[in-house]
Amino acid sequence: MRSGDGRKRRTGTSSRGSKGATARTGAPARRTRTPPAPASERIGPIIERLAAAYPEARCSLEHTDPLELLVATILSAQCTDARVNLVTKDLFRKYRSAADYASADPALFEQEIRSTGFFRNKTKSILGMAQALVERHGGRVPDTMDGLTALPGVGRKTANVVLGNAFGKNEGVVVDTHVQRISRLLRLTRQTDPVKIESDLMKVVPREYWTLFPHLLIHHGRAVCVARRPRCDACPVSDLCPSAAT
Repeated sequence: MRSGDGRKRRTGTSSRGSKGATARTGAPARRTRTPPAPASERIGPIIERLAAAYPEARCSLEHTDPLELLVATILSAQCTDARVNLVTKDLFRKYRSAADYASADPALFEQEIRSTGFFRNKTKSILGMAQALVERHGGRVPDTMDGLTALPGVGRKTANVVLGNAFGKNEGVVVDTHVQRISRLLRLTRQTDPVKIESDLMKVVPREYWTLFPHLLIHHGRAVCVARRPRCDACPVSDLCPSAAT
């Protein structure tokens, strides 16, 4: 009797185990995404589609010469381009040369740019930059990376903006918050440091697009790939983006 009861128990246990195995076997397999193509293969279509989507993409800081763009770019730190354009509308009427900025009253200049934020540091940078232009370059903005980055308050990012948009020289890739975020989403880089991100982008983006490419990403970041809620369903490069929602 005990032997029979044991067999029944074993049979019952085996039956339950069989059903469990069947359930597990019958469960739908987890979907796996196809690994993205290398960045070097995707970058061409990415640029082509974004250029078609944003034909107006260009530098949004209003300027008519290299000096105005240099001043506007320094003012744009931690400030929207729209606000900078409002401030420079009057500023550029008053200050027309490097000598004008170099001789400006710091206290007054601070008030003239106050709404852009960090106005004391920006005043020091702009007036110091202008004085250096007068003393070292005859009041003209240099058109080289070394010449620009030697000026007070001018780093590589600012120099890239001026060289690419005022002089038409593709010396580097501007990396702002939009470029940093979207280039990582597109897996064009995995870096978080802007200098390293620029280095990665310079390797994959054709040089003739180094100036345009950041403008495309900036426009895309404002219109579709917004930080808080990307609109992947409306994205022209969603099928080329490993981070796109599916």
